[in-house]
Amino acid sequence: MNSRFIRAVVLTLCATFSALGQTAPYQITVLATNISDYGGLGEWSFAALFEGEQDAVLFDTGFKKDTVLHNVLHLGVDLSEVEKVVLSHFHSDHTGGLLILREHFRLANESALSQVYVAAGFFDQRATAAGVEVGPGEFASAQDFKSAAEALGIRFTVITEPTEIAPKLWLTGPVPRVEEHYNGPAGLFINQNGAPVPDIIMDDQSLGYLTDKGWLMTSGCGHSGLINTGKVLQSIKDGPIYSIVGGFHLWQADNETLDRTASWLEEQGLGLMMGGHCTGIAAAETIASQLQLPRSHISHAAIGSVITPELTIIRSSVE
Repeated sequence: MNSRFIRAVVLTLCATFSALGQTAPYQITVLATNISDYGGLGEWSFAALFEGEQDAVLFDTGFKKDTVLHNVLHLGVDLSEVEKVVLSHFHSDHTGGLLILREHFRLANESALSQVYVAAGFFDQRATAAGVEVGPGEFASAQDFKSAAEALGIRFTVITEPTEIAPKLWLTGPVPRVEEHYNGPAGLFINQNGAPVPDIIMDDQSLGYLTDKGWLMTSGCGHSGLINTGKVLQSIKDGPIYSIVGGFHLWQADNETLDRTASWLEEQGLGLMMGGHCTGIAAAETIASQLQLPRSHISHAAIGSVITPELTIIRSSVE
């Protein structure tokens, strides 16, 4: 047989298998949020596992240090083979469980939960107006949190721009505040050039999953603004924002903000919504109603709620 023909066949097969590998469909399981199934622990926080055949990523780690650990044991989810963790921002309700999860699962695999991605600014020290320091997890000091994590063998990667961390999974890194300035609480400050300036959480980042139907955007709180974040994902690859998952801090949003957000999502082709944590049930229902999403395409997220690789919702509770 002609050697050129054999080589061409081999190259074609390699390209085919590579393309199949890049499809990388993930199942998404909610591990922490406000609503619980029977036996789980609900709290003001968020965490979700992206699990594919070739790779897996844990997005956020809950508030109380043992919430996600309790929930994964309850659900029978094994994190020992998950090496990558994304922390959406420094707030304790997203960083609280990192250390105990690392301690627990490294016993089965030394690499478990050892690679942690944060956006630039994550380790900036925050403080109240009275000078009381506030850091990630249970720590007042951001550097103490970092040191404690590194002592457990955790390696931090600081993301400064959109970065692919697994097949079809992209981190936005810090999100430019183009449409929305800041979506979140007030009261913390960062020292810049010797002067305290209000913290608008510039380290807030989201995870984009590039599906066959468009982007699935996952946010911890969406402090950068849902529209701003969506535009960063579309700058990576233009396409619909087909799904939003996680917290989007719309629970206190006024009608004008909700209408504007819903209109933008409708224009971008939103077809599936699992808004948990700080999204707010009323806000999510308002958006779903304006977009006329069928009941099967909206979930308020509970412990154990799943989005399958086929992008269908499996509910875990009365939510």
